[in-house]
Amino acid sequence: MEEQLEAILSTHARKREELIPILQEVQSAYSFLPEEALRKIARHTRVPESRVYGVATFYAQFRFTPMGRKHTMVCRGTACHVSGAQVILDEVESQLGIKEGETTTDLEHSLETVACIGACSLAPCLMINNQVEANMTIDKVRTLFKKTEEGK
Repeated sequence: MEEQLEAILSTHARKREELIPILQEVQSAYSFLPEEALRKIARHTRVPESRVYGVATFYAQFRFTPMGRKHTMVCRGTACHVSGAQVILDEVESQLGIKEGETTTDLEHSLETVACIGACSLAPCLMINNQVEANMTIDKVRTLFKKTEEGK
């Protein structure tokens, strides 16, 4: 981790204006923001650690736990909501054994909800990595995650 982080920091000036771009690059490299990286980013940008943490927690794009190889996003937009997104979310949680915002201990799956994935006519829907799964039902969720587990 040390070398990769140093390589990222070396491409940015030691200014507070670089904070968000650095956080974005670090998260892109690691899929989350490791605690040690936040401390080094603070030193590099000359921004207090509390401010770095404050910025990182303010924006929904940043996460503090590793993302699973299979990142599931359940849409909670209006069309999905009225079409049963909560039931779909509940079933995904049950199938994966994790709650929204969590990652399985084997780092295989992570789960989150999103405001909209832009597939309203296909509601309710979810995405696994970049693949949209449409017109979801409890049975479709069970089948999808059974296939996902078999594909390990």
